[in-house]
Formats: sequence, structure tokens, C-alpha cells
Amino acid sequence: MKAIVQDRYGSADVLELREVERPVPAAGEVLVRVRASSVNAADWHIMRGDPYFARLFLGWKGPKTRIRGMDFAGVVEETGPGVGGMLQVGDEVFGEVEGSFAEYVRVPANLVQHKPSTLTFEQAATLPLAGNTAWMGLKDLRAGQKVLINGASGGVGLMAVQIAKARKAIVTGVCSTRNVEQVRSVGADHVVDYRTTDFTRSGQRYDLVFDLVGNRSMGELRALLTDDGTLVLSGGGSFTGGVLFGPYRLIIQGKLLASFSRQRLVVLEAKPSKENLAALGELAESGQLVPVIERTYPLTDAADAIRHVESEHARAKVVVTA
Repeated sequence: MKAIVQDRYGSADVLELREVERPVPAAGEVLVRVRASSVNAADWHIMRGDPYFARLFLGWKGPKTRIRGMDFAGVVEETGPGVGGMLQVGDEVFGEVEGSFAEYVRVPANLVQHKPSTLTFEQAATLPLAGNTAWMGLKDLRAGQKVLINGASGGVGLMAVQIAKARKAIVTGVCSTRNVEQVRSVGADHVVDYRTTDFTRSGQRYDLVFDLVGNRSMGELRALLTDDGTLVLSGGGSFTGGVLFGPYRLIIQGKLLASFSRQRLVVLEAKPSKENLAALGELAESGQLVPVIERTYPLTDAADAIRHVESEHARAKVVVTA
């Protein structure tokens, strides 16, 4: 099968389309014929080995997982022993697993969910990592609360706006000038153009601040919160030439301060979840969550897709079709 493989860290030039051995599902796994995947910030972070601190667990000289991609939507091709009637050959599914920029991917069956019938494969492929991140980041949000989403026009951000509105929150999205109308179109009550307005100096206070960019200080973000508000940190950033800590700076600060602050400081760890995929699918089928796709690339051009996302030119989700 064809797959996008890398042997060392670097720019998108290190990615190669190669013929590799087709995986065989083990016990409790299924083999999925990938119809679409989507690009996430994690793909270029792993590709670059950036920030350098992350290489401690990604792999020092190159990534341990050599095939890129983390989201998939496709059709079950084969089931391994023990799957039973949970999934059957021919089922249309979606989920999250490393190595999805390929024609086939092997996935634990308990991490796979049936694709919403109202979504195309391309749309469904945008949901797993970004949607799960948004869902987990807003899991404690209640009706009537005020939430600010920094990075509202990105793949996670646009889903976060819609999920927050589904929970009947009052949503403020922060984005650049060109994305103001798009963020407003998915339901944001207020939109701040960071090119003309410093959202940290507005005087507004929020019950929850969801930071998806990592470009403001801990003090600035905490000052936006009510006395008992919640700050959710979820990485972010764009490639700036290689850094030691990058967004991990805020994450490390958040972990160190969490035990000493009246305000809740949450470092988000959005692990793959079949239950969360089901919840996202229900929102999509009800029309409360509509995936927004900026651009689609064929698998042969996956390197260009990642290059586009890491340069911070992407708006919404970028999809790769196999």
C-alpha cells in the first residue's frame, strides 16, 4: 500500500510517498480502507520534532511512528479475532490513530465509531482529533457561561465555537481579520480581531478561556478569568524555526501552578475516545456541528497539505484523500 513516511525530522521535504507493507489486524483490531484523513498541528510538530523538548518522547533522531496522519474516515476492510459483531466488513467508520496518511490503517475496534450518515468521508475525517479536543476542552461548560476561544478560526477553534453554542454558552472568538466573518458564521456571539484589538485588555471576564494558540502569557490569560474561572491550555503555535519549549512553556507553567490557584488551570490531554466520537457524531447529525473544510489534497500531495497548515495559512480543516 502507499503511505506518507518520514525517517528523520525536518521540513515537509522529509515526507515521502512510499510502498509499505499493508498492516494485518491483530486481535481486537480492524483494518480500515482510508477514504479521507485530515491534517492537524500535531502532524507538523511530529514531522519537525518541534519543540525540541517533545523529542524526549517522540524519538530523539526521528519519530517512532514513521507514517504521518492521525485522523481517518473510511470503510472496514477486515476484522481481527475477537471483534465479533461490534464492526463488520463494509461498515463506514471514522476515528483517530497514528499512521492514517495511508491507503489502509490498523485500528483498535474500541476506538472506531460508525460514520454519521449525514457526513461525507471528508467531513467525518475532520472530527476525530480536532473535535475530541474541542469536546474535552469544553466538557465542564454550562449554559449561560461566557467562554473565550483564542484561535477560533482553526480546525479545533471552529468546532469549539459550535460545541460551546450547542451547550448554550455565550461565545467570544479571537481570530485574524480575514476570518472574522467565518467565525461569526458558525455561531460566535462576539468576534475579536486580534490584529486591531488586544483581547487581553478588553476588561471582559470569562468563565472559561480556551487557549489554542499559546501566544499569550500565563498572566494575561488568567487575568481574563473570573475569580473561579477555568483556563484550558491546548498547545498551538506555528513553526518559527525550531524552539526548545514552544507551547510547552505555558503547559509546564499550568501544571506547576494548578495546585496553587483558585482558578482552574487545565492542561488538556484529549485521548481518543469512542464515546466522544459518538457524541460528536450526534451533534453533526443534528446540524449543531458542521465541519468546515478549507482545502482538500490527494495523498500524493500530503506534504503540501502539512506545509500549508504549519505556515499558519490554513483556515478551518485541511483534508487528505486516499
